[in-house]
Amino acid sequence: MHLKRAYPKDCLSGVGSNACRIGDRQSRYPVTIECESTGTSGGGVYEIVKTGDPVLRLTAKPLNSDEIQSEAIQQLIAAMAERMREAPGVGLAAPQVGVSVQLVVIEDRPEYIERLSGAERREREREPVPFHVLINPVLSVEGEESAVFFEGCLSIPGYQGLVARARVVRVEALDERAAPVVIRAHGWYARILQHEIDHLNGLLCVDRMDLQTFSTLENYDRFWRGG
Repeated sequence: MHLKRAYPKDCLSGVGSNACRIGDRQSRYPVTIECESTGTSGGGVYEIVKTGDPVLRLTAKPLNSDEIQSEAIQQLIAAMAERMREAPGVGLAAPQVGVSVQLVVIEDRPEYIERLSGAERREREREPVPFHVLINPVLSVEGEESAVFFEGCLSIPGYQGLVARARVVRVEALDERAAPVVIRAHGWYARILQHEIDHLNGLLCVDRMDLQTFSTLENYDRFWRGG
């Protein structure tokens, strides 16, 4: 399997790039993202794309068992884990590195949680989550409880805003070996799952955000944190 950078159908070929017109604007980016080794441990060069890139608004393609176990997808998983940890972040979806397939990686490390007070951890219901991969995930909400917290995104760096999410969810998916997995999650882990799976459907957290609370990280600390 050979992974290529995903583009909307109306993209026009350019010299060394593709040009895609959105209204009267035009964005340019590399034609392909290759999976051959370029010296990184992930086996390829994958950069986190930022809001405004059309790939973030596509519905991602499901993967079959052979594709999941291919060298290309295994290299993509390794590269995504590397990018997520470098950021650092607690989750990353394949569209965020320019590949429109239904794949996410998640990991909420203990050292991230140690930065929070005990009260913040309890309020967020936040506990460490080991690294894992979810492919072709199907999410369903369990119960009617919701929680509202500030949320950010690696594709919208430097900003946060209040987002309401279901408190408890169930996810059915495949893992990196194409084996079926079922997850029932609550609290912050449920929030991470909802955020990352939204990316596979072309949605960003700003689409669900109370935009009156949309803030820079500096202003979040200044006006909202602990408020």
